[in-house]
Amino acid sequence: MKATIDRNGCIGCGLCASICPEVFCMADDNLAQVCGDVTEETRDSVQEAKESCPVSVIDTEE
Repeated sequence: MKATIDRNGCIGCGLCASICPEVFCMADDNLAQVCGDVTEETRDSVQEAKESCPVSVIDTEE
């Protein structure tokens, strides 16, 4: 699985980074970015972050 973030729509709430810090982090501009690979261990938390994003800018693909 691969995760991406549409940073143009990100509001910088940080929820994804708090749910799955292994994959998502906050950049210097205070917007979220993908900073790690999705693994079998992080798959569920990546999905939770995607579903929890208030502006729906996280996408995943197999």
